[in-house]
Amino acid sequence: MLTEMWVDRSDYHHTRVVQGDLPTPGEGEILVAIDKFAMTANNVTYAASGDLFGYWQFYPTGEDPWGKVTVWGIGEVIASHVEGIAVGERLYGFFPMASHVVMRPGELSERGFTDAMPHRSELPGLYNYYARTQSEPAQLQALEDQRCIFFPLFLTGYVIADLLLDNDWFGVQQILIGSASSKTGFSTAAFIRAAGFEGAIVGLTSHQNVAFSGALGCYDRVVSYSGVESIANEPSVYIDIAGDVAVRSRLHHSLQNNAAQTLLVGATHWDQFGQSVGGGPLPGSEPQVFFAPAQIEKRDGEWGRGVMMGKAYAASIELVTQLAPTLLMEAHSGTQACDAIWQSLLRNQVSGQRGVMMSLQAEA
Repeated sequence: MLTEMWVDRSDYHHTRVVQGDLPTPGEGEILVAIDKFAMTANNVTYAASGDLFGYWQFYPTGEDPWGKVTVWGIGEVIASHVEGIAVGERLYGFFPMASHVVMRPGELSERGFTDAMPHRSELPGLYNYYARTQSEPAQLQALEDQRCIFFPLFLTGYVIADLLLDNDWFGVQQILIGSASSKTGFSTAAFIRAAGFEGAIVGLTSHQNVAFSGALGCYDRVVSYSGVESIANEPSVYIDIAGDVAVRSRLHHSLQNNAAQTLLVGATHWDQFGQSVGGGPLPGSEPQVFFAPAQIEKRDGEWGRGVMMGKAYAASIELVTQLAPTLLMEAHSGTQACDAIWQSLLRNQVSGQRGVMMSLQAEA
């Protein structure tokens, strides 16, 4: 049986379980059982920016206002009408919150393929690519859960660090990272330092997450959101992963013209995503929306296709191994558990310390 979790695009708290017969793949298609997928704040960001970047279009429901939230997961081929793809192959990539999905592999190679479903042709290639894990190093195959949970967020952190490096750190002496306890936040800090930034890296987080963020060792200093005004008034980049409009406004007003660059990356505070503060411009630079595929495409052109992603994967394996003792891994199954974790993510109640895997196979 096919089981899917749909989300009301006008009210993310409103969810719906949809079940039906398993679809039958046609010629040139495969049926994939989605074995497991990660539940992280990243999924909330995909929903909040879904119309801006097209995330809702990857797996359309055909029923307004319902959408399928995209997730990073591991799937297994259970039916194949594609020469060269065998039943039992495991795949890593961008899936819906569901038990199964039909895909149409294109540009097939030993390493992977793109989903060539017509409605996906104009969507970013990064999210259309699926890795055939059997061709990958054993070290990577052994990290299925960590790959789903941490790597998409760590890859974002790596690309942010590379963008800053590529722009000579925008000439600043300090880099501020909102939602410092988040996986994207602390990986960004680690990769910025590894890339050679010599100034201060300051994490901003809620009071209850100050201790955890500080213990990670990725920041020179961790400040609670209530202490934003205590941050040194010097040329700064702000990596806004929290998406908290009030914090962003306070920071810009405190730094004034020293707010040299603000990148809007995530939406921990998803209900504020894209909103302006009081409708007027902020002091300092105008915040810019960060879109990882743009920087990846730039590096692909400069270094060769896939080189940057290879570097990012290697760095992510090293970082997840380094931080493993501080991270709590957990696994859940079923639609009730899926909805409960989703609601917790919306309420910003899932600590960056937790690594949550989900499966809907139990009810399929």
